[in-house]
Amino acid sequence: MASSRPGRSARDEILDAAAELFTTVGYAATSTRRIAEGVGIRQASLYHHFAAKDDILDALLADTVDTSVQLAAELLAEGGPSAPRLHTLVVADTAQLCGGAWNLGTLYLLPELRLERFADFRRHRGELRSHYQELSRAVIADHDGPADADDLPFRLVEAVINRRSDDGSCPPDYPWTIAEAALRVLGCTGGFSTMRTATEQRLGRQPR
Repeated sequence: MASSRPGRSARDEILDAAAELFTTVGYAATSTRRIAEGVGIRQASLYHHFAAKDDILDALLADTVDTSVQLAAELLAEGGPSAPRLHTLVVADTAQLCGGAWNLGTLYLLPELRLERFADFRRHRGELRSHYQELSRAVIADHDGPADADDLPFRLVEAVINRRSDDGSCPPDYPWTIAEAALRVLGCTGGFSTMRTATEQRLGRQPR
């Protein structure tokens, strides 16, 4: 049986089909047979790549946080002013949640994620949140911002998930808007043009 999602690896085709079904039909209502049909392969072929539906969900969830966790750790380890580093993280993370055909952030609300099976994802997401808070506290200290605002940038970024649910997509410049809003709420009110240039150079991403 030929794949209906050509031009990608079999694993990526399965993930794409599962992402579509999980975010439109629902995780509980989606079977591995239906995912295989969405790709155009036999169910037995799917099991060569994923042993169970939970493994597919785990892989999709990892794709939403792992790159951001790595970037956040690199930015924390670097010296220099804190605001530009947080700006870069927010732009990259927001762009990741805004990008892609399917709004995978909605999967964060699945009750199944409370199971021990997904403890690694919860830990990685908690690690990302902790990195955000550490950078945010540094910005607050540098700009005499409100001490209790250190969790707000992380929350602002994840609000993108609801934006996509409500409107279907994010405006192209949304990551930059969220980055500036995150810094302003921490007390940083200027220097955004310079930060945009530095973030663009690091990420290879231009505001449009």
